[in-house]
Amino acid sequence: MALPLGWPAAPGDDAFIVTPSNARAAHLLEHWGAWPVTAAVLTGPRKSGRSTLARIFAGKSGGTIIDDAERVPEATIFHAWNEAQATRRPLVIVADAAPPAWTVKLPDLRSRLAASTHAEIGPPDDALMRALIGALFARRALDAKPDLIDWLAMRIERSHIVIQRVVDALDQEALERRKRLTIPLARTVLEAAGIVTSLPSLFDKEAL
Repeated sequence: MALPLGWPAAPGDDAFIVTPSNARAAHLLEHWGAWPVTAAVLTGPRKSGRSTLARIFAGKSGGTIIDDAERVPEATIFHAWNEAQATRRPLVIVADAAPPAWTVKLPDLRSRLAASTHAEIGPPDDALMRALIGALFARRALDAKPDLIDWLAMRIERSHIVIQRVVDALDQEALERRKRLTIPLARTVLEAAGIVTSLPSLFDKEAL
């Protein structure tokens, strides 16, 4: 079951949905007092909620965050890391991946990042696929039945970005055609967009 993380989100943010694919990252950030140093690197795919999780962490802990760290000058991150140790105010550095996948040229920064806790958000699991699809449809006030959500979750790539693309495509199609969301409509739209990865057989009653 996908449950909302019990931390206060910033105004306008949705609750961060915790399932096994991201539970360890959420746990590590929630228990920041146990970190060996007062800094952590939070990584995960784009659209995985990593920035939302970091903002929730900052709101709860009073800490600071550096988002899209690969685009931030290394000297800025280096000084922020040092300041976090001096002030004991925790720092979360959000990136696509941790070093060495993230190429860091400054040796002193590399060593500091290596000493930091690494919290990683993985690809969405079954529970999160269904929860995110449902939440995105609800945000758009679209009436998506459970059978449609299940059908989509079984047939699209396990990717946070693909989930977003799928909901965007179906939202646009429903708006333009003024039709309700159904499995046949979804199959037509997603086949045309090349998004569906596993098509149902002729005997799959859900596809009728």
